Amino acid sequence: MLSSTPLPLSLLHFIFLLLSLTLTSAGCPQKCGKLQFSYPFGVGPKCSMDPSFNIICKKTRNHSTPYLNINKVRMLEIVEIKQTQIRVKYPYLLAATCYTNTSVYPHNNTRDGFYSIDLTGTQYSMSDKNWLTAIGCEDIVAGFGENKNVFAGGCVSYCPTSEPHGFGSCPNTENGYSAGNGCCRTPIPKGTTFLAAQLSDLGGKWLRDKYFPCSYAFVVEKRTLDESVWLYPFSDLNKSINSQDDDWVLSGPPPVVRLDWRVGTENCSEAQKDSSTYACKANTDCVNYDANTDWGYLCSCKPGYHGNPYNEGCQDINECNSDELNPCDANAICTNTIGSVNCSCPKGYNGDGKKNGKGCIPSNMIHVFIGVGSGMGFLLVLSMCILVHIVLRKRRSKMRKEKFFKRNGGLLLQQQTNECTIRKTKLFSAEELEKATDNFNESRILGQGGQGTVYKGMLPDGKIVAIKKSKLINKDQLEQFINEVVILSHVNHKNVVKLWGCCMETDVPLLVYELVPNGTLFDLIHDPNIHFQVSWNMRLKIAADIAGALAYLHSALSIPIYHRDVKSSNILLDEKYTVKLSDFGISREVATDRTHLTTLVKGTFGYFDPEYFQSSQFTEKSDVYSFGVVLVELLTGQRPIDVREEERSLVMRFLESMEENNLYKILDEQVLRHGKDEELSAVSWLAQRCLNWKGKMRPTMKEVARELESLIMLEEDGVCKAKSVIISDGEYAWTTSGISDESTSCILTFSSEII
Repeated sequence: MLSSTPLPLSLLHFIFLLLSLTLTSAGCPQKCGKLQFSYPFGVGPKCSMDPSFNIICKKTRNHSTPYLNINKVRMLEIVEIKQTQIRVKYPYLLAATCYTNTSVYPHNNTRDGFYSIDLTGTQYSMSDKNWLTAIGCEDIVAGFGENKNVFAGGCVSYCPTSEPHGFGSCPNTENGYSAGNGCCRTPIPKGTTFLAAQLSDLGGKWLRDKYFPCSYAFVVEKRTLDESVWLYPFSDLNKSINSQDDDWVLSGPPPVVRLDWRVGTENCSEAQKDSSTYACKANTDCVNYDANTDWGYLCSCKPGYHGNPYNEGCQDINECNSDELNPCDANAICTNTIGSVNCSCPKGYNGDGKKNGKGCIPSNMIHVFIGVGSGMGFLLVLSMCILVHIVLRKRRSKMRKEKFFKRNGGLLLQQQTNECTIRKTKLFSAEELEKATDNFNESRILGQGGQGTVYKGMLPDGKIVAIKKSKLINKDQLEQFINEVVILSHVNHKNVVKLWGCCMETDVPLLVYELVPNGTLFDLIHDPNIHFQVSWNMRLKIAADIAGALAYLHSALSIPIYHRDVKSSNILLDEKYTVKLSDFGISREVATDRTHLTTLVKGTFGYFDPEYFQSSQFTEKSDVYSFGVVLVELLTGQRPIDVREEERSLVMRFLESMEENNLYKILDEQVLRHGKDEELSAVSWLAQRCLNWKGKMRPTMKEVARELESLIMLEEDGVCKAKSVIISDGEYAWTTSGISDESTSCILTFSSEII
């Protein structure tokens, strides 16, 4: 295999090469038309090394065209001659087959061509940069070596459509079998000197009609992936070829084929034994065409030489005169030698004189003083630059912080808050929070979500906090960020996460919360890695605390707040497993004179209020519905949406169990084991009312909180006292009664009546 690569030529080198080519073989032309060539190629037997390299230059009135006569059978127009290859136009088909009957199998073959490319006895062979290509529909092409005894490869051309005005296509792939639409290609091995092809019909075997009567096979050079896909009109498959000597009659220009060329018929070691026939001249290297065969050889100039290795040999290159080829350092002395170059340092310099080596370094003391003086001057200039840089950096930092403050909604925050709120919410600097999180180290990450990443940090006073770094935000997300700051600034409840402050001097806004270290309620209920057993009393307490926080937001503030994204993953747990309601990014304040909030539907699938989803009108009863889903999670220990339950959500399965009076099949094992039947019935009935499809039929969060607190109080007392609570909501009222008995259990009964 040819493994050497041509040396890069400088402009001077290229000029020398052209001069040597022009002077080679005096009287022999070196050009035909636009094609330039050099020995061993030439026009006429006296100017070429071998008949295989003889170029026939046909002249017309306007131009000349070079041809190659292979085996004295066909004249092939030469497109390009390269160092190891020649490209020629090959306007002949290897095979052509047409059928008179395209709808009934077997098809009647009216013409079957079987031709070949025969390069035996020449200095050429097929390059592996060619394809054996077949175009047609439902035909198989097979390539054979000499006498059809050696199978060279094959492929099947297939047409998925029969559009008569459409186009077939052959894709450009680098290696292996390649199929397209009405076209297939198979590679040709390197060194092939004989190639024939046979086309066979497959249409009847697939029980399909032939779309077009004819198929053709030919050889064409490969295209790269950067080149356009080869296309042909399907109308070409209606053309019948009458003679193997027909010129190219298909659409588009005739194909170009690549041929490898070499000299001699032996490998280098054998050819060098006979100096009279050895083709490589002075200062050249011999390279075998193929290391495993005696298919000839090629000649190339030794490193440091240029010229024609087949004619007058190669001449030395003076690298010293070329900036590109000169390997010496700028301070070195370059001395050209035969085939090489010598680099040496002048007096007063030390080193090997090479660019890629030690170069030439001054050795005199004066250079030391020059270096010291230059160094001191450099340090002085550097100090001034550093001082200017520090001043400019502080100025840019201040401007950048002001820019971020405005972009992150600082002005909007000032508009939506009053002085009292500003005093409650500390504005942290970017440096404080970077130091608190070790420059937002990945090891400090507590969690990541759709709105950003939460880091654990420690403030200078030792307080451990959670710092929420928002993602790059758009205008809508900026409004959510400001909304969360505004809401949490004037909310003060033990079960609502506390906001310590924020930072708006960074590229994205930062929120600083109290740290709630025990994860989320979702993790506590559903994470299989958590072995902590959640008791019934703990679940009841968590539900009551969540209800109390939502009741506070809905009823205790001067302007009610709707959370709008109540879910177990937004409920945090502290070290004592006390719940903290969080993530108020899409919450809304609602004036008392408004009955609902109309907006784009936002929230989490599985917790959506169906009435809100249909009307886009969010009310306090929408939060009640989401709380009902969380309550069902606590009762069942199951996820709101489970991929194993493809048809029904948790809410649908829970309501169905309630209607069938069969709660035991859905309640969590821990709940069934520790919860009293009466309490389970009461909480399940409460969850069912919260999940009513009609918002007006649901209780308020204040009423839900009161009922859960009542259950906890009765559980703590251990004895039921006569007690009645009337809970009303629009058209319906529910009455709960506690009836005392001698035991420690309480029986709660629920009745409903229309008001």
